[in-house]
Parts: sequence; structure tokens; C-alpha cells
Amino acid sequence: MTSQLWPSGGRHLWPSGEASALQSHERGHLVYAASGVLAVHTERGTSIVPANRVAWTPGGFTHYHRAHGETDMRIVFLAPSLARLIPDRPAVFGVSDLAREVLLALTGPRNYDENAPAYSRSARARLLRVLVDELREAHEQPLHLPEPQDDRLQAIARLLYENPADNASLAELGRTIGASTRTLSRLFRNELGMTFYEWRTQLRIYHALILLADGHDTTHTAHACGWSNPSSFIAAFTYLVGTTPGRYRTARAGS
Repeated sequence: MTSQLWPSGGRHLWPSGEASALQSHERGHLVYAASGVLAVHTERGTSIVPANRVAWTPGGFTHYHRAHGETDMRIVFLAPSLARLIPDRPAVFGVSDLAREVLLALTGPRNYDENAPAYSRSARARLLRVLVDELREAHEQPLHLPEPQDDRLQAIARLLYENPADNASLAELGRTIGASTRTLSRLFRNELGMTFYEWRTQLRIYHALILLADGHDTTHTAHACGWSNPSSFIAAFTYLVGTTPGRYRTARAGS
């Protein structure tokens, strides 16, 4: 791993599969993948950061990052005065063209290359305010996969993490772990705020992003993640990620 770090942020160039140590920061931070796919793991769940998305982790949350595909990870720390303007929980936001350029500027050579002119404190403050304003206008993305706390949900999660293509119904999974469909449905809604099928779709999209980052094509990825035909996978992927798998692969290859 190659890293450049400074007080307000940093940049890490990671090989596929690399993971950071478990850590926590006083200040909240934004992470952006200029290339590759990032997963940000906290006690609340996993935030998936593909192209044109940025993940927010508030201060005090224990977390670690994992890279999928050759990943250029950018980090921007926010002062409490700015952090209070965005959610106090882990979240994923869409990135506008302007926000992306600001993220890249705030983590580019002017921060670590002694031959490049550094930003003044006032210029950096203006850029950070623009970035936060853009995020406040952006739609929060359904790419945060909440982590179950209940033992019964954790048992289902383990089964599906190991085999995301498993098409067992909730009733069938319930029989495997010894819980009723009604109980499990209630737990998914009360604890995770979504249905089992919504949660499983997000889990599958998470695995799909990893497979695509590793160079697998759309058809292989669809079948490996439990879709019987690529068109259904493309529709689900486009809804959650905002672009088709094919365009996503092309964008990643060109990063």
C-alpha cells in the first residue's frame, strides 16, 4: 500500500483485498474511491462505495476499510462545525461532478507534493464548505448494508454472505435456523428498517460490485449473485447504483 497523509485527509493506493486496521477517529470523515470499490465496515453495517459515491463515517465510530479491485482511496476529515450538517450515522451519498472535483482537489498533489502550491487555509475552508453543501443537496444512497444484531438475523446473514446466490425463501431460511417467517419479517423491519428481500438485494449488489471490480462480466456476476437472468440483475443494479453494470465496468476500467 502507498499512502500520503496530512492533518485534513489522505490518499491510499491499495491492491485488491487490502484492508485497514480497526480504527476510530475523533473527527468524522468522507471516503471516496477514485478507482476500485471500497467497503467501509462499522458496527452499524457496511457502506459500499462504488464510482460516484462517497461514504460518511461520523467521529467515534469504530471502522475499517477494505479495497476491492486496485483502489485509489481518498479521505477528507470534517471539523465538527461541518460534520453537524450531515447525518450522525454512517451513510452513502451520490457525488455530483462538482463534489467529485472538490474531493479530488482536497486530496490531490497540492496537499502532499512539495513542488505543488499548497492551498491556503481560507481556500481549503471554502472548498470544504462547497463539498458539504453539495452533499446536503445530494440524495442519500441505499448502499449502506445494515449489520444485524439479533442472533437469528446474524445466522441468516452468515448463510447469505457465504452464498449470495442462495434463492431460499425467508420461510426456508427460517426453518434452517429455527425461527418463524413472521418473527424474522418483524425483526428485519424493526431492526434493519427494510424487508428481508430488500436487504438480500443490497447484499447481492455489494457482492456484484466486488465481482465487477475484479473484472467479471455482467452475465457471470448476475448468476453468481443469484439472478436467474442478466436483465433482472441489470435493473436491480441500475436502481441501486445509478448506472448499468456494463457502464460501471467501463468507468472503472478507465479510472
